[in-house]
Amino acid sequence: MNNLPYDPVLLKENLEAAAEELIREARYSKPGDLFVLGCSTSEVLGLAIGKGSSEETGRLIIENLLPVIRRHGLYLAVQGCEHINRALVVERDYLLAHDLEEVNVLPALHAGGAASMAAWQLFSDPAMAEHIEASLGMDIGDTEIGMHVRFVQRPVRLEVTHIGGARLTALMYRPKLVGGERALHQK
Repeated sequence: MNNLPYDPVLLKENLEAAAEELIREARYSKPGDLFVLGCSTSEVLGLAIGKGSSEETGRLIIENLLPVIRRHGLYLAVQGCEHINRALVVERDYLLAHDLEEVNVLPALHAGGAASMAAWQLFSDPAMAEHIEASLGMDIGDTEIGMHVRFVQRPVRLEVTHIGGARLTALMYRPKLVGGERALHQK
């Protein structure tokens, strides 16, 4: 029996449902694109951000989110906290294919966070990048992922609004609307 303040089965179901809904909604994303995750395990536990990091919770989140992301042909990038300048764990093949600059830092429980630690452990060949441009992303616990989503970002209101005790928000990229009053745009 677990001593966590959330039901792990419900957490898994909510993560999967939220990711699937966001991927469906983000019609401008395509296989090979990047899905960014920001996650405060403290917030998932119902605590203030940075006040109760949980390796178990971080691992549970990445283990359950990663198969959904991969099933859609996307790559996952996991944002660390401000103590590592919000550097992100990415797969090395993505980093190399997109000519991203690698930075030298390892995520730790109180400098990067539990979710980025779990990603580092679970990715095939992890690397750290400082700047990315994802097509979509989820933010669990107000970690502020907007800097990592391509311009123009559009908020997505998901049916799942919380993961454990943490508020869930989502963003997706959409192309800029350009032109004057006579311009036509795709729906």
